[in-house]
Amino acid sequence: MGSFHDLSIEERLNLTRRGTAHYSGQLALIDNADFGRDTLLPGWTVAHLAAHVAYNANALCNLMEWAETGVEKPMYPSPQARGEEIDFGATLIPDAIRNLHDHTLVRLDVAWRDATDEAWQAEVRTAQGRTVPASETLWMRAREVWIHSVDLDVNAGFSDIPEVILETLVPEIAAKWRGAGDGAGLVLVPEGNERIEVSPGEDTVEIHGSWAGLARWASGRGDRGVTSPQGEVPAPPRWL
Repeated sequence: MGSFHDLSIEERLNLTRRGTAHYSGQLALIDNADFGRDTLLPGWTVAHLAAHVAYNANALCNLMEWAETGVEKPMYPSPQARGEEIDFGATLIPDAIRNLHDHTLVRLDVAWRDATDEAWQAEVRTAQGRTVPASETLWMRAREVWIHSVDLDVNAGFSDIPEVILETLVPEIAAKWRGAGDGAGLVLVPEGNERIEVSPGEDTVEIHGSWAGLARWASGRGDRGVTSPQGEVPAPPRWL
């Protein structure tokens, strides 16, 4: 089982840039007239999701600036401000949202391109309060663009996501459940790989599938591609 975090900075950058191109391609396939339609995220239209991904790039630029200067600059002023920003972005006309997307992804890529070795190792704090090296922004963005490419509900699927992304995502979700005290008895069983036990429980429920199927199910995007020898596949615990 591989991990995104074991790759070099350049390899992580390449995977993140591939994900950005993949997401951008999916967004480009959506007509302006359809920005008001639903995505796979309940309550979010294409406009909401596209605005969110654009503003996420700006938020990660804040962390890279923090890493470079040593002056604290949070991703968002507050969770409420983040939500209000997305709601505002969703009111923009589609061409404005596309321009926002183009501008913010270039800004973030430049921040990564120009980052010093010291900046990559500098500690910053995520919106969830985790203290991480600035290099973690690569994983945060890679996860964002690859998954939201699917959420746009055009023609992308979890099977399009590189396996190293999936092999990092599924154990991460299991660890998040474990830390929150959720998922007792759940065991994820990727095809041909080691079992991932969330935490011990009275009753064991195994979820079998490909990495793509397990990532889809664990992230709350449906149970296509997974099965359980114990019977019906249950809904997963909340991830984010």
